[in-house]
Parts: sequence; C-alpha cells; structure tokens
Amino acid sequence: MKSLGEFIVDKQAQYPDAKGDLSGILSALRLAAKFLHRDINKAGLIQDFLGEAGSENIQGENQQKLDVIAHNTLKKAFLARDDVAGFASEEEDDIVIFESEKGRNAKYVILTDPLDGSSNIDVNVAVGTIFSVYRRLSPVGEPVTLEDFLQPGNQQVAAGYVVYGSSTMLVYTTGNGVHSFTFDPSVGVFGLSQEMVCIPEDGTLYSINEGQYLRFPQGVKKYLKYCQAEDEATNRPYKSRYIGSLVSDFHRNMIKGGIYIYPSATSYPNGKLRLLYECNPMAFLAEQAGGLATDGYQRILDIEPTELHQRVPFFVGSKNMVETAMQFMSDYPDEGLTP
Repeated sequence: MKSLGEFIVDKQAQYPDAKGDLSGILSALRLAAKFLHRDINKAGLIQDFLGEAGSENIQGENQQKLDVIAHNTLKKAFLARDDVAGFASEEEDDIVIFESEKGRNAKYVILTDPLDGSSNIDVNVAVGTIFSVYRRLSPVGEPVTLEDFLQPGNQQVAAGYVVYGSSTMLVYTTGNGVHSFTFDPSVGVFGLSQEMVCIPEDGTLYSINEGQYLRFPQGVKKYLKYCQAEDEATNRPYKSRYIGSLVSDFHRNMIKGGIYIYPSATSYPNGKLRLLYECNPMAFLAEQAGGLATDGYQRILDIEPTELHQRVPFFVGSKNMVETAMQFMSDYPDEGLTP
C-alpha cells in the first residue's frame, strides 16, 4: 500500500520543477480528516455531536453541532501551518485572516465547506468535507484581503474532498489528474485507492431533488422527462439516485457515471450551492477526471465571483450527460421559473 505521503513525494520526484508547496496543506487536511473521521464515527454515542447547534450560518441555515466542530477543526489545522494566509468557510460570515508573521508570509488561501450534508449525520448517512486552494493575489508579507478569495475557479491550484461513508476517502487534484485514498484507521494511514480517476463519458444515473420539480426551469423539467423516457439505444430510463450530500452524490457519479443537478428554482432563483467552496472545487475535480461542470449555460470555472457566499446553479458529471442537459436549457431559454 502506498500512503498519501509517499504518493506526494513520488509526484514531486516526477516533476522536478515542483517545489512541493502544497504538501503542508495536504498534510493539514489529512490530519483534520482523521479527527473528523473519529468524531463522525462516534456521533451516535456522544450527545454533543448530534443535532442542531442552536445557531444559523450566514445563509440562514441551521448549523449542526458537527458543522461547528468540523469548521473549528479545519481552521485550527490550517492555522498551525506555515502555508496558509487565510481561510474562508460556509460556517463563517467573513474571511479569517491569519495575522501571524507566518500567516502574512504564506502563499495560499483556503475555502472550505467543512461538513457538507451535515443534516444527514443524525441518520447515519455519508457526509463530506470540500476544500479549494488558491495562490494569493495580495503581496506576500501583508494580511490577505477579500480579493484573494474572489478568484474564478480556473485559478485554483488544488481542490478535493473527503467523504465519510462506509470508508473514509480523500480525493484531490493539483491539476495533474484526480487521485483517491482510503483511510485505514488501524494504522492511521490514507492508502492509495486509485490514481488518475476518470468519470465515464456516459452514465445511467441522475441526481436531483425531484421534490422541487414544480419550481424548476422548463429546461430542467424537460431534461428530467428525457431521463425517465424509455430508449434502449441510450440505456434510458436512467436511475434516480439522490443522497442530499453533494460530496456523496458527486463521488458515486464520478465512479459509476452520472449527472448531479442543483438548478435554480422559484424558491432560490440564483441557485443554492455556493460557487467558491462547493461548485468550484467540484468543477475542478470533474474536469480533471474528464467530466464537465456548468451552471446550465457556461463553464463553472470561468464565472467571476462577486461575493464570498455567492450561489449558482450547478450541473456536473459525465461529459455527454451534462452536454445534453445544457442543450435542453438552451432549447427553453425564455420559459423562466414558471411552475
């Protein structure tokens, strides 16, 4: 078994021009994931880990106790490193500036959804952690600014997620393919599961909250009917699979082939998923694995962010399935969000 640490060292040897700047960040993520693996797997035994925390995040969503725990765990892990100048999270209203001398001299900023799908914790369903890494724009030696975080996704230098399911897996990319690692708690090591993960160009799975069907744009409604229609040549009808955790749904579709859609709707006309710490990192992973990610009309990674918690519609997964969904969106451009 090749460990994550050994894998990183091997990659640095293969690319002699690489300085290994991201190694410390990946080490921090690896350590935080071990702590969260432990806490999530004990959640049913420790009362303070289950249920709502009694507070809301900036989006007005009820925070779960483990949301807060995951947020604090990640922030402490990055704060302890020399590599991170600032931190942004779904659970924090504003950016967190690491004011120490090593923070001011660090080259990177991190955006994260500390515990995606956390409402599933109480019913023992898979959840995840999403992360996105950018090289700062502000001068090294000074505190970072909001502009360091408001970069389009095509400027990411690394992204990934940890999925806490039947096993805990860390999946990441630094722009040279997607690699997955499985945690062995008996020895405390993430071992290589698959190098150069590829999303099948076609799939038979679609993932969407169909309970919101009446609120979707006509293009999405028409695409769902297409997914449900019988056609032997295209292996339809497709199978509907929706967990309600972006990490879990994305991971399944990446392995088996499929499309994940969280569109705009009359109740959230700009979409619901956050561009910077949900859609951008997943889009980077999808493209590196041979898939596509769009807002229904344009590439996610080319969207210029205007605010930290910006929301966008999200279509991601197998290349041919996403392209077909985009065609349906283009065929019904003027229907709007009419029930």
